Amino acid sequence: MKTYRTVLVGTGGIADAHVAAVATLPGRLQLVAACDIDAGRARAFCDRHKIPAAHTDFAAMLKAERPDLVLIAAPPALHADMSIAAMEAGASVLCEKPLCASLAELDRIQAAEARTGRFTASVFQMRFASSNTHVRALLASGALGRPLVAICHTLWFRDAAYYAVPWRGKWATEFGGPTTSQGIHSMDHLLHLLGDWSEVRAVIDNLHHQIEVEDLSMAHVKFASGARASIVNSTVCPRQETYIRLDCERATIELTHLYAYKQANWRFTPAEGQSALQAAWDQFPPDVGSTHGAQLTEFIASLDAGSRPATSGAAARGTIEFLTALYKSAFTGAPVTRGSIRPGDPFYSAFHGGRTAKP
Repeated sequence: MKTYRTVLVGTGGIADAHVAAVATLPGRLQLVAACDIDAGRARAFCDRHKIPAAHTDFAAMLKAERPDLVLIAAPPALHADMSIAAMEAGASVLCEKPLCASLAELDRIQAAEARTGRFTASVFQMRFASSNTHVRALLASGALGRPLVAICHTLWFRDAAYYAVPWRGKWATEFGGPTTSQGIHSMDHLLHLLGDWSEVRAVIDNLHHQIEVEDLSMAHVKFASGARASIVNSTVCPRQETYIRLDCERATIELTHLYAYKQANWRFTPAEGQSALQAAWDQFPPDVGSTHGAQLTEFIASLDAGSRPATSGAAARGTIEFLTALYKSAFTGAPVTRGSIRPGDPFYSAFHGGRTAKP
C-alpha cells in the first residue's frame, strides 16, 4: 500500500498530537519535514521527533518535499491559504480547527478542491472514537426513541498568559473566542450525533478577559428532527468540564470528559421500563479514543479509496455554517435559520459580520 509523504506546518503544542497520530500508522506515513517561522523552534522540534528536515518557509517546503499529505497546526489566520497552496502543490490536507474564517473562505477551499482533485478536512477528532460510532448507530436504529433534549457544555478556563499570545483573542487572527477555538469540538460532536440543525438563537459576552472577542457564548438550537439543544462555551470556568447529554424517549446518554474521551466516559440511563436496552448499549466495539490518530486513520483510508474524507466538503460546511449562524444571531439579536447566510451577507465574509467591537 502507498506510503504517503507527509509534512507538518506549525510546531506549537498541538503539533505533538499530530506526530503521535502519524506514529499510529507505521509504514503508511513518512513524516519528512516540519515547518515553523522560528528556525530554532523548528529545528528543536524536528530533532526531538527525529524528523529529517526543518523549514521556515511553507511554500519552499512544499516545493522541496513534494508531500502527499500536509498536516496544518499553524495559527488560524493561515489555515485557508495554506490549505489551498498545499492542494495546488498536489497534497491533501488535514487542518486544525477552526478550518477557516468564514463561509467565503470555505468556498475558496472547496473551489480549490474541485480545481485540484485534492481534499482539505478539518480536525474534528471527537467524531472518530469507536464508542461514538456505537452511540450514533444506536441513535440511528431508533432503539432509544427520538432524541428530544440535548446539552452541550464546553466549560473551560484560559488565563491572561494564554491570551497574551499575539494572535489569540482577536477577530482577525483567532476568528472568535471559545466558540471557534474551544467549544467548536463539542458543538461539532453534537451536530454529528443529532444531524442537521434548523435554527439557532444565541448570545455572546465578554465577562472577564481583556480581549476583543467573547469569552462566553450561549445558544439554543432547534434540529431538523425537532430536538432542542442548549449550548454553553466558556473560558472562565475554574473547574473545567466537557459535557454532552442526550435525552431520548427511552434513555439518557451522557458523555463527561475534558479534552478527549474513551468508552468509560459515557453513561447510560434507560427510562423506567426500558432496562432491556442496557444489553444493546453494552455492545461496544474495541475501544479507540477520540484522538488525532483515530481521525488520521480514517483520513488515510479515504485517500486510499480515492473518496472524500469525513470532515471535508459538506460535513465541514455544516459546522462552519453553524458557527456563523451562532455569531450572527448573537450580534443581531435575531434567530438564524440554516441556509440563510449567503454571499452578500456581511456574516458570509466574517464570523463577526464586520462588527469588531467587543461583544
